[in-house]
Amino acid sequence: MQTILNIAIALALLFVIVVLGMGLWNMLKGGPGNTSQRLMRLRVIGQAIALILLMGALFFFGGARG
Repeated sequence: MQTILNIAIALALLFVIVVLGMGLWNMLKGGPGNTSQRLMRLRVIGQAIALILLMGALFFFGGARG
């Protein structure tokens, strides 16, 4: 279970990096503003998913043992 969660976290973070890069590229080349807004929303959703996965991993597999 922990390995699957680690892979899901890595994929979510990779997704955020790719979408961020696409957004920066679109902005630098002077692309349409609608595309930039769509990519920004997609990035925020990806960040939320990555954060939820990270917090879930900390809750289930991290934490103090005592």
